[in-house]
Amino acid sequence: MLAFAANSVLNRLALAQGEADAVTYTGVRLASGALVLGLLLALRGAAPRVGRIGGSLGGAVSLCVYAIAFSFAYLQLGAGTGALLLFASVQIGMLGWAIRQGDRPGGLEAAGFALAILFLALLLMPGLTAPEPFGALLMVLAGLAWAAFTLIGRGSTAPLVDTAGNFLRCLPLALLLILAGMLTEGATLAGGLYAVASGALASGLGYAIWYGVLPRLGRSAAAYVQLTVPALAAAGGVLFIAEPLTLRLALCSAGILGGVGLALWGAEARRRRG
Repeated sequence: MLAFAANSVLNRLALAQGEADAVTYTGVRLASGALVLGLLLALRGAAPRVGRIGGSLGGAVSLCVYAIAFSFAYLQLGAGTGALLLFASVQIGMLGWAIRQGDRPGGLEAAGFALAILFLALLLMPGLTAPEPFGALLMVLAGLAWAAFTLIGRGSTAPLVDTAGNFLRCLPLALLLILAGMLTEGATLAGGLYAVASGALASGLGYAIWYGVLPRLGRSAAAYVQLTVPALAAAGGVLFIAEPLTLRLALCSAGILGGVGLALWGAEARRRRG
């Protein structure tokens, strides 16, 4: 979860301070993730070959949609608000899929989920500190794409291979984005380093670890636990980017995280009874 929060903070550090444009940042992020994961596989003697890479087309498409929407959304959203929208959308997408597959939540889980959605709605209500609508819509799209990426990853038996394969499938698009960025605004050295850190560490290695733990989590638990990220991202935004921590964001974060805690408690109780 710290890696996920770091992505929000690094993205805002690059974009909010004009160190990189969203196109270049996304391309460098995806390319550096592919490079680092490919090198790790090579060091293990399992270098990917053309036509023989892990992952899936669905995983790669969901990763690309998430990364592009994520970057452009953060042109208009703060780190904490963006992460809150992102992972609330992830939870909605994953729980909706879990219910569709017959994984019915218990009473406490349903109450926690409803509480989280209520406070998400309060955050998005029009007002002085409500997020910008188009940025919010893009982040919701990123969240649903990440939910798809996560659900696809639950079936992985080779987390590093599959994560590397998904990033490598995104590499042609990443190179096109970098080229387009070079022809327009481009990025400073600092912006490039933020993108590399996000792609190589927080994304590439972080997502491989996430794919590794997913099989041990139920669909519902995997959705709930990710909503700890907004609080971490909000704290990072305040500490590293000097973003204001508004009362509205603080209260909504507390409400959503409280709902997550209640839902996790209910999920664990249901698991023990089962």
